[in-house]
Amino acid sequence: MSTRAVPPVPAGAPSPSRPSRPSRFSPRRWYGEGPLHLLLLAATFCLAGYAGVRLLDGDTLGVLLWFAGSALLHDLVLLPVYAGADRALRAALGPRRALVNFVRVPVFLSGLLLLIWFPLITRRTERRYVAASGTSPDLYLSHWLLITGALFALSALWLLVRALRSRTGGRGRRRETKARPSALH
Repeated sequence: MSTRAVPPVPAGAPSPSRPSRPSRFSPRRWYGEGPLHLLLLAATFCLAGYAGVRLLDGDTLGVLLWFAGSALLHDLVLLPVYAGADRALRAALGPRRALVNFVRVPVFLSGLLLLIWFPLITRRTERRYVAASGTSPDLYLSHWLLITGALFALSALWLLVRALRSRTGGRGRRRETKARPSALH
């Protein structure tokens, strides 16, 4: 038991035993986050609403069908395909499961580029693209293949660097700290 005198707490001030509560009209009380978060969220919704109005201005039915079709295509076809491919990759690697990300990352980035530039890579919009830009889309396929090869080469190089570092014990400081016992607190 302490014999030290505790100074009196002024009226209205938070006591050490009871944390201060937000005021009755504080955004944190009814929203849960600060006012900046609320402002940014409202601005995001305004931007999304503006983009939706601009997008649906022309062919509303076509855009809605495209959106529903893409959601169904992803959920019913693409998700099982890439989940199965990932499972097969992990099964093929066996006990070396740490290597799976050296394949996942370049495949993901290459697939994302393919998704973004699909009409130009497959030359489905050649006439409209040439009319709008004045250039030919012939190089998109070769550039996509070069980028995909570079991504896999970079991933293989990173794997090689990690393998050499682990073989030579190049982790340095981290290995030293793991060797000594933890401090008693």
